[in-house]
Amino acid sequence: MNSKATASTQHGPARATATGTGTSGAPVAPLRVDSAALMGGQRVLEIVHSGEVYRLQTTRFGKLILTK
Repeated sequence: MNSKATASTQHGPARATATGTGTSGAPVAPLRVDSAALMGGQRVLEIVHSGEVYRLQTTRFGKLILTK
C-alpha cells in the first residue's frame, strides 16, 4: 500500500502519511490531515464508508460534526 496520501484543494496539495508499523516493527504515528485541507473550503463533506454516506460538517463555531 502507498505510504503517502495526497489531496488537492484550492489552497494547494495536502499531504499525509499512512499509519501502521515501520520496517522495524515499531508503531508509526496515525494519519493526520489538516481539516481545512480536507474540507477544501466547503462547510460540508460527504464521506462514503462501507457503502454508507456520512456527512462531515463545520459549524459556525468551528467545530466538526460527523453524521450518518
